Amino acid sequence: MFKRRKPAIQIKTPEQVELMRAAGLLVGRTLQLLREAVEPGISTLDLDRLAEQHIRDHGGVPSFLGYHGFTGTICASVNEEIVHGIPRPDKVLRDGDVISIDCGAIVDGWHGDSAITVPVGEITPELRKLLDVTEASMWHGLAAGVAGARLTDMSHAIETYVRSQGEYGIVEGYGGHGIGTEMHMDPLIPNHGAAGHGPVLEPGMCFAVEPMVNLGTKDTAELDDGWTVITTDGLASAHFEHTFAVTPEGPRVLTALDEGKEWFAKLGA
Repeated sequence: MFKRRKPAIQIKTPEQVELMRAAGLLVGRTLQLLREAVEPGISTLDLDRLAEQHIRDHGGVPSFLGYHGFTGTICASVNEEIVHGIPRPDKVLRDGDVISIDCGAIVDGWHGDSAITVPVGEITPELRKLLDVTEASMWHGLAAGVAGARLTDMSHAIETYVRSQGEYGIVEGYGGHGIGTEMHMDPLIPNHGAAGHGPVLEPGMCFAVEPMVNLGTKDTAELDDGWTVITTDGLASAHFEHTFAVTPEGPRVLTALDEGKEWFAKLGA
């Protein structure tokens, strides 16, 4: 009888966490640039080229470009596209759209990974609330990422907050992950489930937390391009992500420009 192998979670030294902070800052600043560039009439390929140029100009390498054959520096997922949208010249943003921009960069061999969902022009109050709920759920998950907690405490915090805000579909089968010398590492972090399960969090562990929340059903489908994941009912989705390190003082958000201080203060964390 074989025991199931537990996920091996990479532990970083404080010096290695600082290297991950450099990668995280580059990702955060790239996303800030792209947020400001989003407007009706711009294509997702235009945004992709901006991202690649910025990352390379600042000493980084795009994490996504060439990853299992992916052709973009960013994942650009519009409206009903949940994640992994391929940047294209004919995917032009329109007023009222929402776009998830997922970005990763490597600096000195260490990865940062983050995502934001951005309104294009004026969006409906329903979409605005979806974005707000998804982003806040991510921060509740991050706040639960303290030393001594269990892995699924983050999952439970995300789900509990989303459920408290209305009838939304929490995407299953996709979620957060370990990160460090590779972009995707053990373990998977679901965005739903009971608290108190999984490995105990220790200082030096680094994770990417990324809820994906839909206006309608949680059900998904993958397009024929082999990458783009969509909602099966055609309703919009939102996606936010940050990379963080577990520290003795609490979670340190490596891809947030302020390391999460503003949001943690807002949550009383």
